[in-house]
Amino acid sequence: MVYTVTFNPALDYVVRMDGFQAGDINRTQSEQVQFGGKGINVSTVLRNLGIENVALGFLAGFTGQALERGLRDSGIQTDFIWLPEGLTRINVKIKAGEETEINGRGPAIPAAALEELFNKLDRLQTGDVLDLSGSIPTSLPDDIYQKILARLEGRGILTVVDATRDLLCAVLPYRPFLIKPNNHELGEIFGKTLTTDQEIVDCARQLQEKGARNVLVSMAGDGSLLLDETGGVHKLGVPRGKVLNSVGAGDSMVAGFLAGWLKTRDYAAAHRMGAAAGSATAFSDGLAAEPEVLALLDTF
Repeated sequence: MVYTVTFNPALDYVVRMDGFQAGDINRTQSEQVQFGGKGINVSTVLRNLGIENVALGFLAGFTGQALERGLRDSGIQTDFIWLPEGLTRINVKIKAGEETEINGRGPAIPAAALEELFNKLDRLQTGDVLDLSGSIPTSLPDDIYQKILARLEGRGILTVVDATRDLLCAVLPYRPFLIKPNNHELGEIFGKTLTTDQEIVDCARQLQEKGARNVLVSMAGDGSLLLDETGGVHKLGVPRGKVLNSVGAGDSMVAGFLAGWLKTRDYAAAHRMGAAAGSATAFSDGLAAEPEVLALLDTF
């Protein structure tokens, strides 16, 4: 089974308008509510690609109830921990030529709720996959990813980490199955701007030497690079299409990679599925659906 953890999920209120003027009244052309948070995005695309999974994390208040109900109605299994106070956040995504985001803070997560999450993770079994994605709320210790991987070490659980800088580097000694920095995040780790594929490969290989089994680097319009644990280096470009939405494309790539690998156990095939899923999300108003992913898969 695949499990995703979203520490700070959200209802994303997506509005589209001709233009946005701060300090004035702005009227929308269309509105949409989506279920947000990086782990939830991964869960959604996995479900769309036929991979059963369970969404874990923390919810609170009436917004949390709406989010859980929506996920269950869409066919995603959930096992959230309910917080005694606060509200699951609402993020406002303004699409008016440029994309503007106003992200809520989210509820505080007390120690007792975190211990409840640890107890749920203790039930994972050999061969299960655990995805940890996104930033850490200020109410949690900043080494929480490290603590989770240390707790699971030696149990045969495949871990996926999509995080930045110190959060990512701290988990490398625990040999995560997959990490997915983008090229800018990869450069930040090493304190430099990466301008060539070879520079990206060299830095990604250093992360492998530190413990990562597979390193998937997304590069926006320049495609993606995968360094797999067998020594293979795979480069893919991007298919033609109009970019409508950048939110969730990286999460979709992670989900596509996992779906491809679980179905084929082949890293090149997993990379193609990941690239197709990421592009399908970028070319649509929401997250990647299977028909669009399969159509793009034939272009690689």
